[in-house]
Amino acid sequence: FTRLFNQGHIIADKQKMSKSRGNVIAPDDYVTHVGADVIRCYLMFLGPWDQGGEWSDSGMNGIARWINRVWELVQRDPSDLEGSQANEDATRDLVRTIHQTVQRVTNSFDRFKFNTAIAALMEYSNILGTAWDEGRIGRETWSDAIEKLLLLIAPMAPHISEELWERT
Repeated sequence: FTRLFNQGHIIADKQKMSKSRGNVIAPDDYVTHVGADVIRCYLMFLGPWDQGGEWSDSGMNGIARWINRVWELVQRDPSDLEGSQANEDATRDLVRTIHQTVQRVTNSFDRFKFNTAIAALMEYSNILGTAWDEGRIGRETWSDAIEKLLLLIAPMAPHISEELWERT
């Protein structure tokens, strides 16, 4: 198993790890480069928790990009939305999406399907980005949506969610 790094990014390399093959790696180098939360989320995203999956450095890069997108979304200043034209339909749609995402993630947790919980949160973060870009929601709705995102992501990415919670 080889680990290659290029400008701070891990280059794709796939291999099924196994103790019997002697190719199990310690995650320390990866944690140093991308952080413990990215590793945790990546391992949960590989597939159903009880089945595991193939290690892929490129997959880990995808999780790192998602965590960075969450960071960027939460860092946005809700007061920037004060001058926007809050749309009742857009607000209702986002509130509905919040509730649907909470239900999807909760159900996934209950079934130990962390990969589907992360997929739902990825979709949710994309919707939040679009809602912000369109500027059709108000400050309170945005703040509520971000609070729910942080609460839902906390069990899987506790370090970054704690840091972001403190900042909000």
